[in-house]
Amino acid sequence: MALLTRVLRSLGGEEALERLARLRGSDLTSVLLELMRRRASALSGPDVLRQYRSDRFVAPAAVPFGVLRAAEDRLLDALPSSFEVLGLAPVVPLGTCSAVAEMDQNNVLTTIRGTEVAADTTNALALEAAVRRQASGEDVRLAAVQRVVRAQLFEGAGRFAHFTLFAAVSAGRDRGSLAFERQHFQEHVEFLREACGDVEVRVTVLDPRFEVVRGDLPADPSRRTGYYKGLCYKVFRDGVEIGDGGFADWTQRLTGNRKERLLITGLGVDRLATL
Repeated sequence: MALLTRVLRSLGGEEALERLARLRGSDLTSVLLELMRRRASALSGPDVLRQYRSDRFVAPAAVPFGVLRAAEDRLLDALPSSFEVLGLAPVVPLGTCSAVAEMDQNNVLTTIRGTEVAADTTNALALEAAVRRQASGEDVRLAAVQRVVRAQLFEGAGRFAHFTLFAAVSAGRDRGSLAFERQHFQEHVEFLREACGDVEVRVTVLDPRFEVVRGDLPADPSRRTGYYKGLCYKVFRDGVEIGDGGFADWTQRLTGNRKERLLITGLGVDRLATL
């Protein structure tokens, strides 16, 4: 905040930011495009190379491509035929993470055209699932493999500014007696075991009714729940966390229909590949 205060002071104070925030979307885009055009025109080849050497967002993946590709193929080969695999766009609508998944907007790379760089593949699949649910009313199963970017700083081995996510989502309507939840949770767990081998799925039950959904899987009562509802889980292999998932209310919020149900699973392909 101190940095922002200093910059705003040089531009004439808080009022300058408020005036920009009040601009219509297309007008703000025009201003930002011209601003970036001018900044880019001042750069030389050595300037670009200098940033390439130092910017963590643009460096190649730390995991070799062949190793990543093998892990992706293993996941896709194990995916049930009932899932449709999508080739997702590298950007999603502005607010996809903050409005849908309640992630801080500063943790994603926002563009100047009213979009943001994909930060979580499950968010994009939830958008598509909501569109398809409204069109057909049938259960929807979608999956994708996507390179995503996270802006927050991570420390430690296996933590990257950009990485590949495998995601699967199942969307449908509440059928009563947790029938949707039991069916699709079992499908996701069976897929995880088929795709990742000897994995442990640890379950956090957020609503006592979901004990029947958990079944005999080990409980994880210590987990912070985040945005999940009813039940969530983490996936471990060789003691290393490689993914997580659970039931979310994203399609409810997107469609305005409280009867909508959504189960998401995400796996870090880079981390899985290193194992």
